[in-house]
Amino acid sequence: MVVTLLLYIGCGGEANRSEELFSSPLPIYNQAYQENFESDTIDKILKQAHDAYVLVDPFEKGVVPYIATIQANNNQVGGYISVGTGEDWREDFSELAPYLSSEVWDAWKGEYYVSQTTTGIEEVMRRRIDKMSNWGIDWVEFDNMDWWDEETKKRYNLELTQHQATAYINNLCAYVHQKGMKCMAKNSVEGFALFDGVLYESYPNRKNWWDFEGMQQFLAQKKLVIINHYNEANCDDVYEEYRDDYKSEAISFICEDTQQQAYRHYNQ
Repeated sequence: MVVTLLLYIGCGGEANRSEELFSSPLPIYNQAYQENFESDTIDKILKQAHDAYVLVDPFEKGVVPYIATIQANNNQVGGYISVGTGEDWREDFSELAPYLSSEVWDAWKGEYYVSQTTTGIEEVMRRRIDKMSNWGIDWVEFDNMDWWDEETKKRYNLELTQHQATAYINNLCAYVHQKGMKCMAKNSVEGFALFDGVLYESYPNRKNWWDFEGMQQFLAQKKLVIINHYNEANCDDVYEEYRDDYKSEAISFICEDTQQQAYRHYNQ
């Protein structure tokens, strides 16, 4: 991995942090979520992950004790957080409930869209970020950043505006930086220049669906760019396709292989 270290002087009272420039791809491991097959287990990560970005769900029972051991193999650990939904299995769900839609999200049982962001939800999310900082997490990966649009707002009777949604996410990223960690965007970078990297979810029948220019900009800035591709019989071909599309060797790639029925890890 070719990495250049710079000193980052934050504005608005942000703490100083080192900013890494990613000129080469990293291996990617994902314990936090999957689509069709089993996600990476902690045991597999401990045995196989080196010089990698490793995403975990630190709020899942039994994960936190392994964070330092994962990092000992020169891995960077990302902690999962859903900023656009409240999940009813989280221990702080009752604190989030006043800010959520009353109707469950059709696609994911037990999740409710964030409906308003101006009266207290940031404080709940900051407490999660505080925990991740205390656990030694390197990155915070923001899921469901793109939950707001006019159709969803009408369908679930959401109160917030797009401006409020964007400001809420950027405020949380600024707080992550204050705590000395980095921000990983997911599926969207429009309006999120503060973020240090991005992960895109890709599918056999839905590739390159995101903002092409936004991804190119993150690559040009040597930020960490990850494609997590699902349910694929020809992972090698898809990886080559993406590298050709963006004329870049710096794309980090992980692929859910239908033959292995597990994630395949590239850039080892």
